[in-house]
Amino acid sequence: MTESSGVPPLILASGSASRRLMLESAGLAVQTVVSGVDEDEIKAALKAEQAPVEEAAVVLAEMKAGRVARRYPGALVLGADQMLDCDGVWFDKPQSRAEAREQLQALSGKTHRLISAAVIFHKGERIWHQIGEARMSVRALSDSFIDGYLDQAGEAVQATVGCYQIEGLGAQLFSRVQGDHFVIRGLPLLPLLEFLRQWKVVPA
Repeated sequence: MTESSGVPPLILASGSASRRLMLESAGLAVQTVVSGVDEDEIKAALKAEQAPVEEAAVVLAEMKAGRVARRYPGALVLGADQMLDCDGVWFDKPQSRAEAREQLQALSGKTHRLISAAVIFHKGERIWHQIGEARMSVRALSDSFIDGYLDQAGEAVQATVGCYQIEGLGAQLFSRVQGDHFVIRGLPLLPLLEFLRQWKVVPA
């Protein structure tokens, strides 16, 4: 992996198909390298320390980017993470339909926060980071609606924290959304593009 015309390559330190699609749709050439960071262990430690959810998102993004950057020091390595906080409780991606149902019941009728953090490493150092926040108001959901939603959404609910993809069927869950669309999808894309223009990764 080498630089072309003095422009460093962009690597996404994640296997997230959604984030890669966002970047590619915005015209970026990006390669993905899975970091292998144990997110559950890190989250547990941060919870024990009573760390703010924003700090947790940045720490996770930084650890992903930092680990991959050690292998590709000449690249711009992007790490990202998204956290869902509802009344002080952190939610993770559901591991089963039953867990997804419990999450939707817990979020029903409440407003939660989505925190999306992004970090870039270059030559062994963090050179940029950004935090975006969205507030998501879930309407009161009946049990019958939740069951029908899970039937229609299928295994896709296990791919996202909160059990929804706002650009699709998940839009039906909400009464109000406050925040950047890209932040909701998991990446503060507009500030990232502004930064990448400075590196000529995207045209100014």
